[in-house]
Amino acid sequence: MEKMLTSWSASLEHGEYAEDRDLVIRHAIEAVDETSEGIYVNIVTPHEFGNPDEYLTAVLHDHFPNSLIIDYIDQCGCGGHVLRVYR
Repeated sequence: MEKMLTSWSASLEHGEYAEDRDLVIRHAIEAVDETSEGIYVNIVTPHEFGNPDEYLTAVLHDHFPNSLIIDYIDQCGCGGHVLRVYR
């Protein structure tokens, strides 16, 4: 798997993501895994699940212990939420 070498965004907010929180979590883990150290990925999550800090942050910290800095950025104009995850 090739790692992302620049900061990027993973859009996990539309379609089937809005109906499946487990899919959002699984693909968020994959997005972080695809991000190189020293880089961040903005994970955009559906508004239907609310603030991702409440259901995603702990999962990511468990999956990548002691290697992430996670900041909740804001709710986008489209209604989704942005979680910035630094590797």
